[in-house]
Amino acid sequence: MGKGYSAAIASNPYIVGSFACIGGGLFGLDISSMSGVLSNDAYKNTFGNPGPNAQGAIVAAMPAGSFVGALAVSKLADVFGRKWTIILSGWIWVIGSILQCASVNRGMLVVGRIVSGISVGVASAIVPLYQSEITEPRIRGRVVSMQQWSITWGILLQYFVQFGCSYIDGVASFRIPWGLQMIPAIILSVGMLAFPESPRWLVDHNRPDEALEILADLHGHGDPNAELVQLEIAEIKEQVRFERTEGAKSYADLFKPGIFRRVTLGMSLQMWSQLSGMNIMMYYIIYVFQGAGLTGRRGNLIADSVQYVLNVLLTIPAIIYIDKWGRRPMLLAGTLLMGFWLMLVGGLQGRFGEWGTVDGARVWVISDHDGITKAIIVFSYLFVCSFAITMGPVSWTYPAEIFPMRVRAKAVSISTAANWVFNFALAWAVPPGLSTIAYKTYFIFGTFNFAAFIHIFFMFPETAGRTLEEIEDVFAQGHVFTAWNVKRDVGKKTLQDVVRDKHEIHEVDSHEEKHAV
Repeated sequence: MGKGYSAAIASNPYIVGSFACIGGGLFGLDISSMSGVLSNDAYKNTFGNPGPNAQGAIVAAMPAGSFVGALAVSKLADVFGRKWTIILSGWIWVIGSILQCASVNRGMLVVGRIVSGISVGVASAIVPLYQSEITEPRIRGRVVSMQQWSITWGILLQYFVQFGCSYIDGVASFRIPWGLQMIPAIILSVGMLAFPESPRWLVDHNRPDEALEILADLHGHGDPNAELVQLEIAEIKEQVRFERTEGAKSYADLFKPGIFRRVTLGMSLQMWSQLSGMNIMMYYIIYVFQGAGLTGRRGNLIADSVQYVLNVLLTIPAIIYIDKWGRRPMLLAGTLLMGFWLMLVGGLQGRFGEWGTVDGARVWVISDHDGITKAIIVFSYLFVCSFAITMGPVSWTYPAEIFPMRVRAKAVSISTAANWVFNFALAWAVPPGLSTIAYKTYFIFGTFNFAAFIHIFFMFPETAGRTLEEIEDVFAQGHVFTAWNVKRDVGKKTLQDVVRDKHEIHEVDSHEEKHAV
């Protein structure tokens, strides 16, 4: 492995693109590490029986740290590279897991969750960025969407660990799962040593020979003269050359014409992903099913696990077909369906529920309506399925592919930071919301989904099947408020097109130089 990476690993597009997804799985681990202890008596006693506001604050500590981590990526990824930033995120997670596992009070738990959150913020921004820059256009959407699949696996695996440990008496019932979650991070940080750096980052740092070698291993079976390899290296070099003439790489670039539009799209999609209501169904599903009238700790845990299994399974079709279906159709269908299911849940809760007391807490609950309870559970499952097959994968893929190289790391980090801002707000607000306005909470999130549909319909152009450089032509088309007019063949180029364009640019430059003389 004299190259600094394994050529055998680099030659397999799915291995090289998917292994880093373990970083996404860390977020999933965190979700279940909280949702799995909300009904755990040992957890409640250790941390002073936190009420809705206090529990919301504990959960929100992680996205607060993630916000910081996502913003830090803009500097870390540009200076140290994509690969080493992923490695760093794993070791930060290990530190956070140790602090959580050893916590003896709320303060220590919150600090541990903030540290883990920094890791998740870094990983959630850098992993899609790395994947989008290292995979070929034909499968880029599929590979980047595996970030979402890894999140669902993290949720599922950690939840079953929590479920099994819930039968242990005492604090070991939550400390063991919190300690075990550092294992995937160790595997990530050690394993990434065998993976290549992003060729686009290498070209941008004046290391084109290394970039060509990596591209040859990635997409040309070791042959640097393969057509796709030559196409990509030519496009990357030309794009980097062009971007360097545009000015310094700074946050000011994010407000330049053409770039700011894409920043708002990336941030908006991450925002809509959170405002879809998936936050409720993941972190606080125990509260949701409790309000639906599903009583008994074991029955609730089993019902929750079914939802997490569906989340994993329904993400698979999205991974397989995201590049065939396209980003726009998936987002439009998903937002409509999610809004519909949430309105049904809210309507049934409002019609058949009433204020009651469960485990000493004031809860809007449905009693003596077994059919309605089952209907709400089914609609909740359908909501999760709708998110898993549409919004979930696309919300990570789209922001990772729409930005030019000179601002990509900063823009992706800003977009991901928007995700964590809204994650933080909702993680804190949902428990008090469910305990005060109850079923109306579902109407609010349903309305958000319909608003997202309108925004996406008018303003989000299709990006599937193009290289990152070809996507520049997509946004050059304009159509700021008529995104449906951007056709799927816009921007597509062959090697001959790239060579011809490069030749024409050099001819223009030469003519201008002679004219100046």
